[in-house]
Amino acid sequence: MKASIGDVALKAGVSNATVSRTFAHPEQVSEATRLKVQAAADALNFSVSRSAGILKSGRTYRIALLVGSGVIEWFTAEIIAGLNDVLRDAGYDLVIYPIEGSEARDAFFEELPVRSNADAVFVSSFGISPDEVKRLGTAKIPIIGINTTSEGFDATVGINDKEGIKLIVRHLAKLGHRNLLYLYESFSSTLGFSSFNRISGFQEACDAVDGLTARTLAVQKGDSILDAAISEIMAQDNPPTALCFHQDSQAIPLFFRLQRSGLSVPGDISVTGFDDSTFAKEAELTTVRQRPYDMAVDAAQKALALIEGQPIEEPFETFPVQLQVRGSTAKPRAIPLL
Repeated sequence: MKASIGDVALKAGVSNATVSRTFAHPEQVSEATRLKVQAAADALNFSVSRSAGILKSGRTYRIALLVGSGVIEWFTAEIIAGLNDVLRDAGYDLVIYPIEGSEARDAFFEELPVRSNADAVFVSSFGISPDEVKRLGTAKIPIIGINTTSEGFDATVGINDKEGIKLIVRHLAKLGHRNLLYLYESFSSTLGFSSFNRISGFQEACDAVDGLTARTLAVQKGDSILDAAISEIMAQDNPPTALCFHQDSQAIPLFFRLQRSGLSVPGDISVTGFDDSTFAKEAELTTVRQRPYDMAVDAAQKALALIEGQPIEEPFETFPVQLQVRGSTAKPRAIPLL
């Protein structure tokens, strides 16, 4: 037979009201009493139903995460892991809303499914307009940005993507490179991903170096970014001496393609990435390290504080990035590749 509050009260030697208060408002009960009640509850395998807690508190114990794609890549996977590790221990479920394309975006902000269905909302890595922030605000729940900022957010965590890519350019310039190519996957989107700030940051950093030639190449979604990179190396009269990729997952596979083409990294060409993601260290990829898991943990802690109405010491926080110099970059060839 399932234990009741009365059974716990009898075993702990306290009143039913004290047991109820221990679970509903533990801050109102002394530590000694709380430990005694918890020990009795554990011995009887007693737990308070979640639905009862929801009804009492008016909370849903759900927190929404808006992401810009239905495809879970390394960055988003790290964000989800960090959020879950904090929220799960606090009794919250994470509900993911993929926002892909303008139709999905318009539908979400029109229907606003988080209203009365979530206690906070995270927006990860894409920009939302002031009107959309205002619309989210009608749900009367905290809004936390992860690697994105907008007026009206209650808190944000993120990195400076521009400064991150500038570390790469300065590193390559210091090695003597004066012909760089930045490659990224381009696709039609109204989301305005924060990582695209790397493109303008790359150009700004290159413009600051005398005699440095720099180009950016947008590879259409569905086309092979590796084929584009090989073509730029083999077909140009003045090929780049270093390739800078938008993210590690695009850079690492190139190593194998270059080997099949008779080229080596970094002997013939230097290659860099961005993220310091899975396998970057093993691949000896020079890259920029960001820590999305740590950002997510911090964002989750901020969200819980906001839900509880507690002050946040640093609501808008920028996480550092670090250049990781490994074996994929070196001085350019003394003799041009072609």
